Amino acid sequence: MHIRLVAVGDRQPSWVDDAFAAYTGRYPREWKFRLDSIATAKRAKGDRSSSARDAEGELLLAKVAADEQLVLLDEHGKQLSSKSLATRLADWQLDGRNICFIIGGPDGVSSAVKQRAHFTWSLSQLTLPHGLARVLFAEQLYRAWSLQTGHPYHRA
Repeated sequence: MHIRLVAVGDRQPSWVDDAFAAYTGRYPREWKFRLDSIATAKRAKGDRSSSARDAEGELLLAKVAADEQLVLLDEHGKQLSSKSLATRLADWQLDGRNICFIIGGPDGVSSAVKQRAHFTWSLSQLTLPHGLARVLFAEQLYRAWSLQTGHPYHRA
């Protein structure tokens, strides 16, 4: 099983890249974890239309294989405890399909992406900047793996 993250936003501050790499570097090799990023669509000042979100959605979906499990990270999704995430990750692994996580753009994701998702996961009820969401995602996925394997990282 391979795991990857597809995220809108191809340029992040160095602290985001450093923290993200610190956690993903600890992932098990068999995951063959990969980050694919796409550029944020241009938005005209004051434009409230869905055109940028829809354009990003098309690019996101183009990166998802038909047989992949798609997990959308979205503020309106289901919140999970770390232990619940570990259990869900184990279930996904037993399914045998590759997993693709998605973090959308500044306006969220298109309805097409929402419809394609097998599960929608909320990291928090707080609104998070995209870079921080990436880091939090990477840390929680590592924590879930540590819970599965009995690694001492998770001490609660």
